[in-house]
Amino acid sequence: MSSCVRSSRALSPVMLPRLRLLHQTGYRLVGRGLWTSPRCFTVSGDSQLLPLPSQARVVICGGGIVGTSVAYHLARLGWTDIVLLEQGRLGAGTTRLCAGIVSVAKPISIECQMANYSSSLYQQLEEETGVKTGCVKTGSLCLAQNQDRFISLKRLASRLKVMGINCNIIKPKEVAKLHPLVNIHDLVGALHLPEDAVVSPPDVNHALAVASAGQGVQILERTSVQQVLVEKGCVTAVETDRGSIKCEYFVSCAGQWAYELGQASETKVSVPLHGCEHFYLLTKPLQEPLPPNTPVVIDMDGRIYARPWQGGLLSGGFEKNPKPIFTEGRNQLEIQNMQEDWDHFEPMLSALLRRMPSLESAEIHQLVNCPESFTPDMRCLMGETPGVSGYYVLAGMNSSVAAIKTVYLAEWMTYGYPTANVWPLDIKRFGNLQSSRTFLRHRVMEVMPLLYELKVPRWDFQTGRQLRTSPLYDRLDTQGARWMEKHGFERPKYFVPPGKDLLSLDQSKTFYKPDWFDIVGAEVKCCKEAVCVIDMSSFTKFELTSTGDQALELLQHLCANDLDVPVGHIVHTGMLNERGGYENDCSVVRLSKNSFFIISPTDQQVHCWSWIKKHMPNDPHLHLEDVSWKYTALNLIGPRAMDVLAELSYVSMTPDHFPSMFCKEMSVGYANGIRVMSMTHTGEPGFMLYIPIEYALHVYNEVMSVGQKYGIRNAGYYALRSLRIEKFFAFWGQDLDAFTTPLECGREFRVKFDKDTDFIGREALLQQRQDGVTRRFVMLVLEDHDTELDLWPWWGEPVYRNGQLAGTTTSSAYSYTLERHVCLGFVSPPLGPEGLPTPITPDFINRGDYEVDIAGQRYPAKAKLYPFSSLFTQQKRRKDDMELSNLQGK
Repeated sequence: MSSCVRSSRALSPVMLPRLRLLHQTGYRLVGRGLWTSPRCFTVSGDSQLLPLPSQARVVICGGGIVGTSVAYHLARLGWTDIVLLEQGRLGAGTTRLCAGIVSVAKPISIECQMANYSSSLYQQLEEETGVKTGCVKTGSLCLAQNQDRFISLKRLASRLKVMGINCNIIKPKEVAKLHPLVNIHDLVGALHLPEDAVVSPPDVNHALAVASAGQGVQILERTSVQQVLVEKGCVTAVETDRGSIKCEYFVSCAGQWAYELGQASETKVSVPLHGCEHFYLLTKPLQEPLPPNTPVVIDMDGRIYARPWQGGLLSGGFEKNPKPIFTEGRNQLEIQNMQEDWDHFEPMLSALLRRMPSLESAEIHQLVNCPESFTPDMRCLMGETPGVSGYYVLAGMNSSVAAIKTVYLAEWMTYGYPTANVWPLDIKRFGNLQSSRTFLRHRVMEVMPLLYELKVPRWDFQTGRQLRTSPLYDRLDTQGARWMEKHGFERPKYFVPPGKDLLSLDQSKTFYKPDWFDIVGAEVKCCKEAVCVIDMSSFTKFELTSTGDQALELLQHLCANDLDVPVGHIVHTGMLNERGGYENDCSVVRLSKNSFFIISPTDQQVHCWSWIKKHMPNDPHLHLEDVSWKYTALNLIGPRAMDVLAELSYVSMTPDHFPSMFCKEMSVGYANGIRVMSMTHTGEPGFMLYIPIEYALHVYNEVMSVGQKYGIRNAGYYALRSLRIEKFFAFWGQDLDAFTTPLECGREFRVKFDKDTDFIGREALLQQRQDGVTRRFVMLVLEDHDTELDLWPWWGEPVYRNGQLAGTTTSSAYSYTLERHVCLGFVSPPLGPEGLPTPITPDFINRGDYEVDIAGQRYPAKAKLYPFSSLFTQQKRRKDDMELSNLQGK
């Protein structure tokens, strides 16, 4: 065996030619690693000898491509008094070993936009500093070995075109023309992205550092941050191994060490990420050297990528069995190339040679093994931390070139918000519950392979499960519940009836009609005709109380709707930002004169808490408590829900005695103190029950027992989604975000401009009402779409009006009532003559011919500003009457 492969296991025949190849090259590991970027500049001698400033406005920790880019963009936005600290040498961490592929082929739109910004940034850096960044526009080829992958690429192409990104779906023969080495015999097609590029990350890092220093940023190497000092919830100073620096802001760009740094401070900050080994191979120049502009190849089905490198090739991948590292502590000040592992790399090497057989004759230069940090959901961590004001994070890049993300963080710090919706990347989407080292170690072993896994709609993580469960979890599980996870909470998707093949349902993956279609349809029918119970305990629940009017005054300031309502009333309202956009969409119950119960979406737990806390006065008589864990929530949906509750409580539940949007504390069975609310979040009749957890099992058993005579059954969130979408109910995080105003989504009736308190966002909404909204939330019902045979819409599909791109869908579901697909989304009119947005009118929406693009195929749709339910119910009745008369005629 060649000395470069340290393994005692028997070799398969397929490995032998490769090992001969390795032996012929005389391969050995080069300690310096991959890149040969110049040593970073020195401002005035050895940076270690530079004095540590006593104070700064902002201190940035981490001198890699992320930290230097944050410094650069802050300086461009006018910040001064910036200090950047690096524990080793600039760029000596993960940056030095990054593969340097810049591609817009990302799973979410905000990451595509970030990648698209990069080319202009790198060109600007070269002009500004004279430092070459190694940026070459190569384009990339995303290959598909099967139809499902091809569909996913078509869906991505449709989404990219909405953002104005040039891309093309091409045939295998065109792949061969674009890349001379690619074997196309097993391909069904590919996505060509002509604007994708490759860079030299250390050179980009060097250019960013030079540009930052030129704008006054102080850069100190060999200075290690030990902890961040916090007083009264605000950053006050940074303690280093060379002394302390007083500061107002701290930005953690510490990469691999961001988790440990967050835990090191007295006020702990949760930064959920974990390191994994990442491998890639370098060849020497090929016999016919590859031109620098040869396209990058991304073969997700083969789990590999390949880019040109110095006339040869750089190729790595994301294996199915990754190796977590650095479980505890800062193992290295400067990250070195770790031990090679040819046995571990062998599956990716095999995939590379299948895709590019001519590489059998190539000479290998080096196998690089470097650490990369990954997050629990494959998206980076960005923004201000929820517990400490002034403590920002940008970390967890999941093996992507990260400089482009920093422009949004710099905007966030400068203006208080970024200029795009970055909620999918916001660190507040996680809480302390995702910071367990065991959780992170197990999740990262799943996340890394998932980067190239085929992800069909509504897939679920398999690791880190059963972290947060309702008291009813075991009971529901034995009744056939199939689970999804949201913010660590297990929620039922649907319930498999007895006799169904459980295994096939669990493994069902498709872009077409799913196997659970009929199951969910039966649950929806029961909600419509009888009564269903859905465990919705995952909802975020807060109680805000005060001794005087402080609680009401705070909510009146935070909420657009009027909260000064009689005790027992429920108010749906948005908590808006200064731009009038939704920071939270919630239901608020007035429990008493000075006590309020706030119900928000599950993943709003950290974000909503932070938003309220940020605006709370420092008043000992005002108290906010997270009571999510105290209550189990059951949603009783259907016309017979009132019969079930009336029998259990001996109280009339008719609308005359229990009006809509009202809350009463009452007994249900033997249990007392149940908060019963006449709402269901679906538009269907029914009640929400908020039950103290010790009574949860009793109340559930009583409800199911009494409900048998009324046809009760369990239901899940898929049924809930179908019901709420056909009723045109928008949902925060999918349809609503920080850039969506109530006026744009038809919720002006929930904005009380004339209430006594001046609420946040009022001025922006008044201005928007005067100027006119430039986009509107609409409901689109697909026509000429075959549910059995055609691809389903899920979210993010382009919407065309009269052949012109007009918007995108934000959520969709099959409506079992309308017997067709319903999409929700936003549409806008074309820009005006000066390139400015123009107001949208109801006529514009009602008089257009609409189409929804699903993976490149357009389907006609009807667009409305109100639910279609009544219209299509009438049409269905007429259709049924005609069919009945035809049958009678025969």
